[in-house]
Amino acid sequence: MAWFYLIMAGLSEIVWAFGLKESHGFTMVGWSLLTIAFLIVSFGLFSISMKSIPIGTAYAVFTGIGAAGTAIIGMIFLSEGVSFWKIISLIVLLTGIIGLKLVDGNESEKEAK
Repeated sequence: MAWFYLIMAGLSEIVWAFGLKESHGFTMVGWSLLTIAFLIVSFGLFSISMKSIPIGTAYAVFTGIGAAGTAIIGMIFLSEGVSFWKIISLIVLLTGIIGLKLVDGNESEKEAK
């Protein structure tokens, strides 16, 4: 369940980051409330996940999901530039996130033995 909470925290980070942009410096009430709500949800889920996942892994995955997802949202919905190197960088970032998950799973199995 900890990994589920961590992934949901990362996805929530994407929502609040987008909301932060759309709130225009917290001048748009609806977007501001959405942003604050997802900030609370995101950090709440993140803190729950760290009960079982090491902080280094959890934080890297949390911020990685948020950064990659926010970059993708920016390209799709905010007309931010798309380039070959941006896509390659996102693939490398997502590969690192998956790698951390796999490595953490192997370490957990070794500790259980």
